[in-house]
Amino acid sequence: MSPLSIAPAPRPPVTRRGLIAALALAACAPAAFAFDSGSTGADGALAPTVNTVIELPPSGVLNYTSINIPQGVTVKFKRNTLNTPVQLLVAGDVTLAGSIDIRGEDARHSGTYGDGNLADDGIPGVGGPGGFDGGRGGQADQAQQPAVIRGGTGLGPGGGLGGIEGADGCSGRGYHKFVGLGAGHATAGSAVADMRWRCGSNADLSFLAKPYGSNLLQPLIGGSGGGGGRGGANYPGSGGGGGGGALLIAASGTIQLAASSSIDATGGDAGGVGGINAGGEGGGGSGGAVRLVASRIAGNGKLFAAGGCINQNNNRRQTCLYLPSFSGYGGAAGRIRLEADNITFSGTSDPAYTADKPGPLFLANVPALRIDTVGGKQVPANPTGQADLSFPADLANPVTVTFKTINVPTGNTVLLRVLPAYGQPIEALSPAIVGSAAEGSASVQVTLPPGPSVLQATTTYTVVVAVGEALSRFANNERVDKVQLMATLGGSGEAQARLITVSGKSFTVPASVLQQAGLPG
Repeated sequence: MSPLSIAPAPRPPVTRRGLIAALALAACAPAAFAFDSGSTGADGALAPTVNTVIELPPSGVLNYTSINIPQGVTVKFKRNTLNTPVQLLVAGDVTLAGSIDIRGEDARHSGTYGDGNLADDGIPGVGGPGGFDGGRGGQADQAQQPAVIRGGTGLGPGGGLGGIEGADGCSGRGYHKFVGLGAGHATAGSAVADMRWRCGSNADLSFLAKPYGSNLLQPLIGGSGGGGGRGGANYPGSGGGGGGGALLIAASGTIQLAASSSIDATGGDAGGVGGINAGGEGGGGSGGAVRLVASRIAGNGKLFAAGGCINQNNNRRQTCLYLPSFSGYGGAAGRIRLEADNITFSGTSDPAYTADKPGPLFLANVPALRIDTVGGKQVPANPTGQADLSFPADLANPVTVTFKTINVPTGNTVLLRVLPAYGQPIEALSPAIVGSAAEGSASVQVTLPPGPSVLQATTTYTVVVAVGEALSRFANNERVDKVQLMATLGGSGEAQARLITVSGKSFTVPASVLQQAGLPG
């Protein structure tokens, strides 16, 4: 389903007694930090001595006094119900000599490849915290029925399409329909190199997963899942890799990254396949998002948010590095951003990081779109994207899906996408939003396919020329014609907006920038 934007982490009120104590402490402090993370310090110091898995609170926000992860120690995070990003606020310094691991999981192998365990064939990789799961591999089927052999679409705003039956040269989906496609993130996902190599200028790239997110890493969104491979006659296809997670570390003091340290938000790999009449490989998950904000960032550690690989010919590393005609089926890279008044970091960054002075940590009061009911059933207030609603097998189709909007102009429509576990997405367009800009509603009828599905909704509206000019600074100084508001899958929650210019170019930005141009929000 589609959860919505999350508000900033609330801060406790400052009492008069607390204010006096704070002023007294400040008077004794040697100097104030250039940047204030806002950490309450409620979670104490994080100083693990062994490998540790931390359970995230519902908000995803942890308030530490300091963080010190020694060499040889790895810290991971257990996804919470809403699958929020990991947000670590630190009152003092962060010293990292060990590792923080928010990678997307690899999909299980299928058929005779790997450990030979057929029970897990087709299972996709799970996204890292704040990232999205891969698509399931299509089922094994001697009759090769499209309803079950088609691979599932990866979850997330850049989820890769699943493999389908047939192959038709350079038209339609392109040459390799059999294979699941890699997820998008900072760039479009998968198959660009392969399509260009096989089809030249005739290559149809319209089916590729689209890029999303902002270089500001606001909203903070993890990587998307790769598409599942098409099922074979004897063995299923393999699932897609999970998307890399999303991490914010905001420290009032210094973030020091030793040479032995790493922060890893790499996307998961697709599973391998093997055997006679086996299915196709899934696509790689896209890399996640890493944002570090502090007064000072130093050291020479390693930062990763690369995309995961396809397991073509059961050779992951060769496929990713040495076979460019197939490497496109891996997931796209994510984003890495460093913000500090003093940046002397000289370590590894894959992809290359962007840098700036510290900016706001959280977004609030943004336009919102949510799925309200499906088939008469109320969607939970905090949907997770995992079995939020259940329906009987004999469900009478079509069903009505209703939407609620906040700070979205009326008269516009909502596009609903249904992403089945097996098969291709289904789309339906609603009539105009009614009500008011403050609170609106719309509905649409759609046929739900058998089995589990995930729903995603978007709405697009035209802006007046004056507003389009005001937004041009976020779109390479070209006037914006339309704004598309997107509800996010799987619980990451932060709203985002796509600015569409008069020439058709698009730029994804935090939805809060709409307020700066005088739009509702």
